[in-house]
Amino acid sequence: MAAFTAKDVAALREKTGCGMMDCKKALTTADGDMEKAIEFLREKGLAAAAKKSGRIAAEGVVYATANDKAGVVIEVNSETDFVGKNADFQAFVATLANTVLEQNPADVDALSACKPAGSDLTVADLLREKILVIGENIKIRRFARYDGVVSTYVHGGGRIGVMVSFDLDGVDASNEKFQECAKDVAMQIAALGAPYLNRESVPAETVEKEKEILITQIKNDPKNSKKPENIIEKMVEGRIGKFFENNCLMDQAFVKDGSMTVGQYIDSVAKELGGKITATAFTRFEKGEGLQKREDDFASEVAGMIK
Repeated sequence: MAAFTAKDVAALREKTGCGMMDCKKALTTADGDMEKAIEFLREKGLAAAAKKSGRIAAEGVVYATANDKAGVVIEVNSETDFVGKNADFQAFVATLANTVLEQNPADVDALSACKPAGSDLTVADLLREKILVIGENIKIRRFARYDGVVSTYVHGGGRIGVMVSFDLDGVDASNEKFQECAKDVAMQIAALGAPYLNRESVPAETVEKEKEILITQIKNDPKNSKKPENIIEKMVEGRIGKFFENNCLMDQAFVKDGSMTVGQYIDSVAKELGGKITATAFTRFEKGEGLQKREDDFASEVAGMIK
């Protein structure tokens, strides 16, 4: 048994940035010798991968796929858009999506421990290999998975990915008309990005906050400031409807036909097919949203290389 403690493992992790299990394995192999353990990690390329893991990764790709049982949308980030367009990187992302589809991991950590079909390596192992081969930091940021009837859509070569879940009653999921309708709904979400599915899904506190803002706006308007409270309340109720139209998918004007809402469009297709179609949930990922973007300073980079 190699002579080292949990503190030694933590110290090695601090020095190399490698995972706890990798550090433990390295110390076991090196019989507790810290320098040999570091050398072991470097030889395996793990320390190099860990060093890259601190670099900003806000590019990459959003990918979505579905089969007849479930659907997945996933975002994997790289440092540059160039890598996001790399065929090997995109194949890796597709492997991750299929692994989520088949094994249904709970989160990114659980996915990292999965072994993709046909591989003896875990996702975490494959990720380290990709970082070493591609030479950039790569991060599996997030994914979502729905069971049942699902439609997916990817826009702009992986800039936006959408997944929509449907409940069908008396409608065949393979029907071309339904497939067209489902894609139209997914494209609508990609284009306008509604935060909510329908009015019922908007939190009560969000609606109340919006009403407070509208009341303040009306009272600050010289034309309306002296109107009675009951009139102001009616004005607010009228304007809150506009809030729902802008923020709820089912209340949005359908992009392909502005004479109807998305909800009315779905109902019209369901009626034509003699059944019922209900959109039950959706997820929309936009590449890099909310992430700090890498700022390249070419002059500083060249100066650093000269030094």
